[in-house]
Amino acid sequence: MIENSIVFVVDDDEAVRQSTAWLIESIGLKVVSFSCADDFLKEYNNENGCIVMDVRMPGMSGLEAQEELTKREIDLPLIFITGHSDVPMAVRTLKRGAFDFIEKPFNDQLLLDAIQKGIKLNSDKVESLSKSETIFNNISSLTPRENQVMTRVTEGKPNKVIAHELNVSIKTVEVHRARMMEKMAASSVAELVKMTIDIENS
Repeated sequence: MIENSIVFVVDDDEAVRQSTAWLIESIGLKVVSFSCADDFLKEYNNENGCIVMDVRMPGMSGLEAQEELTKREIDLPLIFITGHSDVPMAVRTLKRGAFDFIEKPFNDQLLLDAIQKGIKLNSDKVESLSKSETIFNNISSLTPRENQVMTRVTEGKPNKVIAHELNVSIKTVEVHRARMMEKMAASSVAELVKMTIDIENS
């Protein structure tokens, strides 16, 4: 997932934009650059990665772009870089969800570390969402009876108790349980329980 990530660099200063792109590319990451936030928002197409953005730019500022990203539910880690920072501005962006705030001239390694952490965070989120989606799809494939069995299995109830509660034979419970475990791609009850916890927390 990380290898498919893109670092979006948004800065109206061409020299800074190019040097930042070269720096990021030097560690093997793909970079796409924009001279303004408007262009980035027009071109962005749900790619994974992170954003490195200047705060003060002609047209839409970095702060306005942050608001627009929130409205559009674009949940990429946002790293602000600026030569005109102050503490209130930094606090404001971070409270609104910015991943980091770095002052120009910045230490190269500091920026690279922030980018790599941001990409890792985004990659983990995407992987978690994909896993949750798979579990949801597996659950939706269960029959009503298999769903009833799964609920009771995850509560730790033995087949005998499940059979009594559902007014069916133990053999019937065993059949439904085996099919349910197969559909859920769960190799153990512990794994099945973990799946249900992941869904509840997603």
